[in-house]
Amino acid sequence: MTLQWTKTGFLAAALVVLLAGCSSKGQVDRSGADIESIGDGGVATGTVGGDGLSGTASELAQVADTVFYFEFDRAVLRQDARAALRLHADYLKQRPLQVRLEGHADERGSREYNMALGERRAQAVKEFLVMQGVDPNILEVISYGEESPAVLGSGESVWSQNRRVEMR
Repeated sequence: MTLQWTKTGFLAAALVVLLAGCSSKGQVDRSGADIESIGDGGVATGTVGGDGLSGTASELAQVADTVFYFEFDRAVLRQDARAALRLHADYLKQRPLQVRLEGHADERGSREYNMALGERRAQAVKEFLVMQGVDPNILEVISYGEESPAVLGSGESVWSQNRRVEMR
């Protein structure tokens, strides 16, 4: 029991030190979501508010799909996502709009794991777009983990819709 408390205390202390070393400042984006920037890596976490599409999202939606789905516990882009992202890349190279890539996960796994998985998925989309020639400075990555499901419930048909990156 004492060893478990020692491990928990160590992890809590490490988390405090990590967070203290990161700069953070609250801001609100156009959709009303509370955003907290973490460090200089362009990654943020937040809570979803507002449900309207921004001008950027509506413009991008005219180009191709703006939701990209992933396999269970994976952050690898599927072929259909790559095809749509190539169209977005061509558009964004000509008309560089600010784009937010929101990573999501299904409810399985811990909250922390799902936040990291959502981030890896959004980063995979960002890296693909950058490889296609898109300016990385117009791309923002944020992870909502399991906190903002597209569909409520459980089972593979629901979970598959929640494992996604949304481009806004």
